[in-house]
Amino acid sequence: MLKDMIDNKSNFDLSTKSAFSSENDTFTSRSFAALLAKNSVPSSHKRIADNYLIIKKVFKFQACMSRISNVEKSMLEKYDFNILEFTTMKQMYDELRLLQQWSTSEDAVLRDMSDNILLIRVKELKFLEASRYASISNEIYNGYKALDQYLKEISKFQSVQTLRTLN
Repeated sequence: MLKDMIDNKSNFDLSTKSAFSSENDTFTSRSFAALLAKNSVPSSHKRIADNYLIIKKVFKFQACMSRISNVEKSMLEKYDFNILEFTTMKQMYDELRLLQQWSTSEDAVLRDMSDNILLIRVKELKFLEASRYASISNEIYNGYKALDQYLKEISKFQSVQTLRTLN
């Protein structure tokens, strides 16, 4: 019985169920983002999320944000990451989990790289929200929603009362 439960474990696959769930239970993307956010989140990720939410609530991305540069795009390609417009939710969750691991690493270069990649991702998200445009309009490529939810979950400005004071 224990072996069957271990074999059926989800292992971050959004299409399967947990080994401990019943037939009616499924993981939604929102609950998965919450589980990922409740993991040991590095302080640099929280700081980036706080900055993002403040800008989102105060300025509402009225100024047009620039796209990522070729250098930033090549950095993403170096680590085999797609641009945000071509990223699925599952890919984004895997990437966020990896960035969390890199941020808690003892290697300073890896920590800096993790923070830089997350900053690039936030820059891409700001552009998508400012322009309300994606070159691909497909339900599959909605990794930007996963990133937005993750940033909301880890920010200290996520509570309703705090957001009211910002508005």
